Amino acid sequence: MSKAIIVQPGGGYQNVTIGNREAAAPKAGEITVRLHANSLNYHDFAVVSGMWGPTEPRIPMADGAGEVIAVGADVTEFKIGDAVVSTFFPTWQSGKPLVEGFATVPGDGIDGYARELVTATVESFTLAPIGWSHLASSTLTTAALTAWRALMSDDHLKPGDTVLVQGTGGVSIFALQFAKLAGATVIATSSSETKLEKLKALGADHLINYKTTPQWGTLARDISGGQGVDHVVEVGGPATLEQSMLAARVGGHVSVIGILTGLAGDFPLVTALIKQLRLQGVLVGNRAQQQAMVKAIEANGMQPVVDKVFALEEIVQAFQYQETNQHFGKICLQI
Repeated sequence: MSKAIIVQPGGGYQNVTIGNREAAAPKAGEITVRLHANSLNYHDFAVVSGMWGPTEPRIPMADGAGEVIAVGADVTEFKIGDAVVSTFFPTWQSGKPLVEGFATVPGDGIDGYARELVTATVESFTLAPIGWSHLASSTLTTAALTAWRALMSDDHLKPGDTVLVQGTGGVSIFALQFAKLAGATVIATSSSETKLEKLKALGADHLINYKTTPQWGTLARDISGGQGVDHVVEVGGPATLEQSMLAARVGGHVSVIGILTGLAGDFPLVTALIKQLRLQGVLVGNRAQQQAMVKAIEANGMQPVVDKVFALEEIVQAFQYQETNQHFGKICLQI
């Protein structure tokens, strides 16, 4: 038996408990992992807070990183001692999207990684970047892979392209980092001058305070020489989509990722038609994309931006901190 965080049916902070879950010996095609860290995402918040509470007791957290301590028969991809990081869609190995919804996602449809030990299929993990701490690796599963897929898989970002990123959450900061590694120009937005300075330190080429400049989409287009940006990493949702579309060039790519401003709203159809935009819904990515991302990280030596670390038992406090929107980068749990 090992310690685990358990969210009772319906969710809500008052329904977050500490219990135990057994990790069975690995069977053929399985590994046992001693988990060391998790990182928080908005999707995890939705499960834990009760926004999308579980219908049965559930161990939360999709992002988990740790060390392989046992391998089952026929396992050749991993060995004891390997540092590994979880996959968001264990059943989506490669190719075009195959999964609809969250039924197979750890921490939602199935138990996740807010625990000390887990036995899971080989497909539930990939190798972590060489030299990264478990804490750093735990940031990759959701936020980093979403940014990687949006820029590198869906739109094949090229040197010289222009990318617009919104805010200072995990996806946006990883998108900034990946875009700079690819040789792109980055326009970054935030409502905080302090956070804008931090984005500049990470390599952002142009900064926009969307609080003082409500028509930031038009300004982003002007900054990019009047033609518009090649790619927008859209994490805000209904209230920001119109500005994102105004920022984009004709035929530009808008990765529709977040729901921070709600689940529904008016859609500026005429803008989409006139500008012939490509709007792509993005729900994380597949295992092969994660493996490619890890190789790129190793080749470039980048590191994630971690804002604050809480103990596993402080999971509620961690999500309450996330709600304040004070963080810059990822919030993590140390197990």
